[in-house]
Amino acid sequence: MPLVTTAELVSAAAARGHGIAAFNVITLEHAEAIAEGAERAGVPAILQISENAVRFHGGRLTAVAAATAAVARAAAVPLALHLDHVESAELLRAAPAEGFSSVMFDASKLPYAENLKATAEAVRWGHDHGVWIEAELGAVGGKEGDGTPGDGGGRALDAHAPGVRTDPAEAAVFVAETGVDALAVAVGSSHAMTRRTAALDHTLVAALREAVPVPLVLHGSSGVPDEEIRRAVAAGMVKVNVGTALNTAYTEAVRAHLAGHPATVDPRRYLVPAREAMAGTVVGFLRVVSAAEASRT
Repeated sequence: MPLVTTAELVSAAAARGHGIAAFNVITLEHAEAIAEGAERAGVPAILQISENAVRFHGGRLTAVAAATAAVARAAAVPLALHLDHVESAELLRAAPAEGFSSVMFDASKLPYAENLKATAEAVRWGHDHGVWIEAELGAVGGKEGDGTPGDGGGRALDAHAPGVRTDPAEAAVFVAETGVDALAVAVGSSHAMTRRTAALDHTLVAALREAVPVPLVLHGSSGVPDEEIRRAVAAGMVKVNVGTALNTAYTEAVRAHLAGHPATVDPRRYLVPAREAMAGTVVGFLRVVSAAEASRT
């Protein structure tokens, strides 16, 4: 079916009091697994490609975007394309021509005032070109080079370090002055977690929901247990990003196959179980994020 926009899926989820899951694409198998998982679950999803993934593909967006879009269009459920964690203005401006209806413009490493200014400029350009813009305030952390906001990078940031969580009052001003369409917030999750042990600050999620008029986004959801995700959606999270959980499923399946079949040289032999493992992971997250029992009160 035709691609839908991220704005449509996020708005529909918010209206129902549910969440919408967004999954990171690195390889063609990722895209195929996400589409397959969404079809099995019978719910829509967002396929997102990060600036890091574009860098992995030699800095060339066109091929991976075209392949992902082709997979999405062939799916039997509504799917959208989103460009994630974009710091490059050039990549932001490439989004519409490559089929992306939305971009997460990430200036969160900058001091607050610079983040606000850069994000406002990205929003103005995005809205002029029909692109829905997500931004980040606070520091989700977990990626090498995150450091502390404004310090220029360094080691991966601790999601529980003092001062990294999103302040509701600051968020209200940030949203009003930038005009962003959605806000990624720091509430206790962390990128690149391979164990699901994160504990979220649900009181903060509820306060942020009250403070800002746009949908909230949870990054680093791979490390968040199912019940924590349900509670977060019930408290006000709408878009829930998942990346590392797919990579974990993929890699474990490849390792298991090669351990049992060390003479394998045909990549299809281990990519089939890898793709299946990712599809199963997608189904699991979709059922949690879009579950009726997550409806808000």
